[in-house]
Amino acid sequence: MKELELKYGCNPNQKPAKVFVDEGDLPITVLNGRPGYINLLDALNGWQLVKELKEATGIPAATSFKHVSPAGAAVGTPLSDTLKKIYFTDGVELTPLACAYARARGADRMSSFGDFISLSDECDEATALLIKKEVSDGIIAPSYSAKALEILKAKKNGNYCVIQIDPSYVPPATEVKQVFGIKFEQGHNFLKIDDSCLSNIVTKNKNLSADDKRNLVIALITLKYTQSNSVCYVKDGQAIGIGAGQQSRVHCTRLAGQKADNWWLRQSPKVLGLEFVDGIKRADRDNAIDVYIGEEYEDVLAEGKWQTLFKTKPGVFTREEKKEWLSKNTGVAVGSDAFFPFGDNIERARKSGVTVVAQPGGSVRDDQVIETADKYNMVMCFNGIRLFHH
Repeated sequence: MKELELKYGCNPNQKPAKVFVDEGDLPITVLNGRPGYINLLDALNGWQLVKELKEATGIPAATSFKHVSPAGAAVGTPLSDTLKKIYFTDGVELTPLACAYARARGADRMSSFGDFISLSDECDEATALLIKKEVSDGIIAPSYSAKALEILKAKKNGNYCVIQIDPSYVPPATEVKQVFGIKFEQGHNFLKIDDSCLSNIVTKNKNLSADDKRNLVIALITLKYTQSNSVCYVKDGQAIGIGAGQQSRVHCTRLAGQKADNWWLRQSPKVLGLEFVDGIKRADRDNAIDVYIGEEYEDVLAEGKWQTLFKTKPGVFTREEKKEWLSKNTGVAVGSDAFFPFGDNIERARKSGVTVVAQPGGSVRDDQVIETADKYNMVMCFNGIRLFHH
């Protein structure tokens, strides 16, 4: 099949819409549902990301995409009991791929609401059972077990989008797109990211563990498919905060850092001890947690609205308590798709537990950035690689 008709383009008024190839056949097969234009942008970018994560780490990988940037990405390392709880994995016997998906979906649950999923390996029953619980638009994978396909086809009243991709497909060396009637052409980004990208350590501390290297590689591969400017925080094999599409790099660092902080705060005893009203939906519970750990919770208390969320009135999670809990998050890696122009990015990253950094280098203020990293005994690599993606 050379072309596939889509529901519509970026918006419902943009019809007709289709995807096609000039030579050969499309590498994708729609097994269920009908994808849209943005669905396929998410699917194809996500597939490249997880394919490269699997190649770089040797571990099954998953990503959760929204509007052409990952909300989460991860490899399938085992989950702690706390992560199993906050990722809602109860009742499922987890496989490595299911762990990867749970991590990718659970990192930023609000952003992942209505996501498009990409998996590096055959979708198994365990992963499908986790997906069944979530609000999602569709999935792309190289194959599906019979039971997994049955589960997924039942989602969204039978309209869930299920796409199979040929894992051996290699795109042409040159890619073309059109904007406002004008064609753009560039070489496809075949750049390979692995440990060799981390050899140029510019800080006094040069001790990178195997876990640090893996986390930095995951950050860089994730950034390769994230709309720029972008910054990514990674811990324990998963992205815990992604800042995408910001005009200022420090705004990316702050946005991703706040997401990483929220991920960690969700694991605090105060949040784990919250008692929600009966019948609350999962998305509403996620929103309630974000309200509770945010500054607006005091307004919720003042307005007497807590009864709509919680069975009993939770005490305020004070700024001092949050700061104390956040100080326990360490061993976080951060990557940037272009150089950090000022040391303020390092200062902000440190507040979210960052100890290792990978960035291209090349700023006129590199010395200041290195000095800031040295101040906190961080390890920083200059990889010389810019990873802009648009």
